[in-house]
Amino acid sequence: MSEINLYIIRHGIAVDPAECSKDADRALTKEGDRKTRRIAQRLKELSLKFDIILTSPLVRARQTGQILLEEGLSSKLEEFSALAPEGDIKNWLTWLEITREKGVKEIAIVGHEPNLSQWAETLIWGETKGVILLKKAGIIGLNLPETGSIVGKSEIFWLTAPKFFIG
Repeated sequence: MSEINLYIIRHGIAVDPAECSKDADRALTKEGDRKTRRIAQRLKELSLKFDIILTSPLVRARQTGQILLEEGLSSKLEEFSALAPEGDIKNWLTWLEITREKGVKEIAIVGHEPNLSQWAETLIWGETKGVILLKKAGIIGLNLPETGSIVGKSEIFWLTAPKFFIG
């Protein structure tokens, strides 16, 4: 086994909640799609490649994951219910233990705030502190320890707002 790089990605800009009867059905706006594609292209230019992209089952997150897939950042995309709003990190940690045994080294997860920032804080400090904010289509990169518990023992190596990719 070896260190795992986890890329935590918030979905792109979605339609206003008032414009959609169900939050789960909110899609990316044209601007959200365009900006997310540009970010994905920049990630590809940086030679990023994910072994797997896990995405929330909500439309806007699935669309974001699909864009990452279409831009060639991975060949594998799966929905994962724990990435939905109010999802439980414990379910993801269980998934990770199983996946770690398969030699996966580069993982992208696509989801929602405040969950993603809280998960990142839990992995870094072992608790949520409310100090990390992930913008829409922003990215947090964490190095997860090679063995043992990763909670409170992961290291942040990347925190980027989308404006740094789009210019």
